[in-house]
Amino acid sequence: MDASLELRIGGTVVFSSAGRWLHPLFELADFLGGSGVDIASAELHDKVVGRGSAFLIVRLGIRRVHAVMLSRLGKDVLDRAGVDVTWDTLVDRIACATETLLEKVTEVEEAWRLLSDRRAAALRRSPAAAPRQAPGEPQ
Repeated sequence: MDASLELRIGGTVVFSSAGRWLHPLFELADFLGGSGVDIASAELHDKVVGRGSAFLIVRLGIRRVHAVMLSRLGKDVLDRAGVDVTWDTLVDRIACATETLLEKVTEVEEAWRLLSDRRAAALRRSPAAAPRQAPGEPQ
């Protein structure tokens, strides 16, 4: 998988992103807002799923996930939400400040608020971190 994240329906990729950190999941949220995609039949493939990703996945309503690497902290969130999850490698934790930030968070909406605030702050510091626009796409 060249993309860091893919959303598939019936094996067909309907969304992909090569972004880093949680940006692909925020991009997916924007995409789903206007796509009409039936999320109930979708499967998400992500390279790395930690606790932050897991909270965003649950908030998006995704019910099936495959992770190349999954942290136990992320697995806990997905298991509690009843998400069907498979993985290639299970690790105790991802070496990321987001894992630590959310370690004791249990509510999806609290995690969403914290992650949205972090994303906004990162975009203010470095507009280059914003998702890239396709050539010819309106601004």
